Amino acid sequence: MPHEHGPQEDRPSGHSDPSLYRTPAEAIAAPPEKLAYVAGFDRSAQRPDALITVDTDPASPSYGRVLNFTDMPDVGDELHHFGWNACSSALAHACHDNPERRYLLLPGLRSSRLHVLDTRPDPVRPRLVKTVAAEELAARAGYSRPHTLHCGPDGVFLSCLGAAAGGDGPGGVALLDHTTFDVLRPWETERGSQNFSYDVWWHLGSNVGVTSEWGTPWMVEDGVVPELLLGRKYGHALHFWELDTGRHLQRIDLGDQYQMVLELRPAHDPQAEWGFAGVVTNVEDLSASVWLWYRQGEAFTARKVIEIPAEPAKAEDLPPVLQPFGAVPPLVTDINLSVDDRWLYVSAWGTGELLQYDVSDPFHPLLTASVRLGGVTARTPHPAEPGRPLSGAPQMVEISRDGRRVYLTNSLYGAWDDQFYPDGIEPWIVKLDADPEAGGMTVDRRFFPHGAEFRGLRVHQTHLAGGDASSDSYCYR
Repeated sequence: MPHEHGPQEDRPSGHSDPSLYRTPAEAIAAPPEKLAYVAGFDRSAQRPDALITVDTDPASPSYGRVLNFTDMPDVGDELHHFGWNACSSALAHACHDNPERRYLLLPGLRSSRLHVLDTRPDPVRPRLVKTVAAEELAARAGYSRPHTLHCGPDGVFLSCLGAAAGGDGPGGVALLDHTTFDVLRPWETERGSQNFSYDVWWHLGSNVGVTSEWGTPWMVEDGVVPELLLGRKYGHALHFWELDTGRHLQRIDLGDQYQMVLELRPAHDPQAEWGFAGVVTNVEDLSASVWLWYRQGEAFTARKVIEIPAEPAKAEDLPPVLQPFGAVPPLVTDINLSVDDRWLYVSAWGTGELLQYDVSDPFHPLLTASVRLGGVTARTPHPAEPGRPLSGAPQMVEISRDGRRVYLTNSLYGAWDDQFYPDGIEPWIVKLDADPEAGGMTVDRRFFPHGAEFRGLRVHQTHLAGGDASSDSYCYR
């Protein structure tokens, strides 16, 4: 399908998109989001996946309801992470002429296809304008299984789990053209010791890129492989790069007991040189952790600043994958940092808990609140339906720009869902109201799309119209 038009059309020259903000403070002061976009996937791969539009305007009669499904043209994509063609940092990118947050780019984690959806003229009903074939990604960048994307200085950065040949490593980052979304090339020019890939982010003010590690496709696509996990074979390192050249600078090994270093959340302050990384599990005690990376002299270092222990459980209450351990691991599968760099949210997808930390001092996070929903054994209900046990648990976390609203979805990855929640995952989205001054959070009883509203699709990542905490980086303080 041809790319019908570029993101600059229909806007007067020199008029920038009002949803692009020079500073985090400007983003926080902007009007609240009225729509959320959610990636939904069909676990059976018999029906198309979809981008789902949800009403987030409390004054609307359809608040908390699904408004639209934009179906993908094929089946078997497994939509997972996705993102905008442009974010606030585009205001300082010379390669952007009049940037505009308009297109949503949705990678298929299993299909290796990339779908481009236009949110104009009707934001409720985005329309497909282009599909980048898996063959193009393989031929031009040498990668497959696209995972995470961000609008970057030289193009759209698209992290990929595997190489093109057979889907095995090394994974890495493909660069896409900002306007046509054609695949340009691999970003890396000197890979160094990097092999595994997962997330990619940066410190724009110091020209530093950061990547994390999960595993190659064969290690993750059919679920956790216990032999690999206990053998400490999954990723356990952070990598630092020269952002403009793609040259590898440094590898920090967190220790091979810390398996699967996933989400990266750098400070939104463009001059800061620190950020948080979530680690799924420690194979020695099943705890999960969050690590702080920061510059120390000429190089970066990292230290563990949060540890969450496993919770004891009876073997008969556990899924087969966990029965030998007699405990539920927290399984930290997502983290998110508020735009003001004050609050860190940590999802424990195993135990069913979302934790809020005050990270005013990032070296010493303080736990300020937690909410329980779902969980492998707890199945804690939503307060709006106290008699309905929830499957799944807080997984992907999204925070509004002003830090007052937190959105949660409950599916991790199809094959992993099946291992930890073998009786199935009924989809849900939950909204929490947070206090960005004093801390604390409560569940919004009015906002609870779930079950049949999603037409059998499971839900993964959420992004908010106008930007949010995890999709924007900024140029100025």
